[in-house]
Amino acid sequence: QVQLAESGGGLVQPGGSLRLSCAVSGGAVIYYNIAWFRQAPGKEREGVSCIRALDEQSTSYVDSVKGRFTISRDNVKNTIYLQMNSLRPEDTAVYYCKPTFTCNLDEALTAVRFWGQGTQVTVSS
Repeated sequence: QVQLAESGGGLVQPGGSLRLSCAVSGGAVIYYNIAWFRQAPGKEREGVSCIRALDEQSTSYVDSVKGRFTISRDNVKNTIYLQMNSLRPEDTAVYYCKPTFTCNLDEALTAVRFWGQGTQVTVSS
């Protein structure tokens, strides 16, 4: 069974950048749809971005991060990345990566049963 491990979170000032990594083991990342989710303090979890299996050009984003975040895949390193630029305080959240049956982010969110620890991103001056 494929396993994923998030890393790369941290503290960054507003306007700054971070790159999150999602290392995949137990399977080739190219064959999986992989989504990033986040949960901000006191808020519901939401889908952030998704990249489809076999087609790295096929991606989706929640409206609030379009133009600022970029999801990508490295098939050699078997890793998914989420490049986050122009970060805002409202991006503060725990970020999770998960394999998903769909890159419709609302549907993908409902299918996740176990979340794990994720990686904390804090945007603050």
